[in-house]
Amino acid sequence: MSATAVTLPPGSLRFWQTTVGKKAVMAVTGVILFGFVVGHLAGNLQIYEGPKKLNDYAALLRMHPGLLWSARITLLASVFLHIWSAYVLWVGHREARPIGYVKKVNENSSYASRTMYWSGPIVLAFVIFHLLNLTFGAVHPGGAFVERDVYSNVVTGFQFWPVSAFYIVAMILLCLHLYHGLWSVFNTLGFSHPVYTTWIKRIAKLIAILIAVGNISIPVAVLAGFIKPV
Repeated sequence: MSATAVTLPPGSLRFWQTTVGKKAVMAVTGVILFGFVVGHLAGNLQIYEGPKKLNDYAALLRMHPGLLWSARITLLASVFLHIWSAYVLWVGHREARPIGYVKKVNENSSYASRTMYWSGPIVLAFVIFHLLNLTFGAVHPGGAFVERDVYSNVVTGFQFWPVSAFYIVAMILLCLHLYHGLWSVFNTLGFSHPVYTTWIKRIAKLIAILIAVGNISIPVAVLAGFIKPV
């Protein structure tokens, strides 16, 4: 008796190879990463409630290692797929037009969209540094890293002004990346219309700015002495 092979529709197998498929991958992974950014900011803002509040929050996360590692693996996969789809789309765009314009015309594109491809890698480089600095303590300024004391590590890290400056620049780039990415998700998923696209862009800009301001406020508060070491 011969086994019957189960085949999937060719369209579903080849969807990811299309431009629309890659844009869909970027959109879905972008939504996942956006959720992480919002959750991460909500956790970080607890620093304004004092060391106990922030350290208790970090301890709560460590109490569920299975859930924590599942989230980390999902985020890593999302980052990889997001970068991969962006790179392949960029290469495809370059190959479609191997000879560049004599003069670039950018009237119909925003600064955020024109910086999308290089702001992403810079933000990724910052995330790697941020993990080495505040999660693993491998590059913490002055070797003052204290295991499981998140509050002290954040304060001593941001007291070193070059780290704060790098963080602020990265958050500005993240703001630009989020602004373009948020409204592009709606466009990719087919929710684009002249009537409400303008409002989607405005809301995306507001959300991106609020996230950037929230993140930037922490190193600024440390440097200004508003958030002090224990």
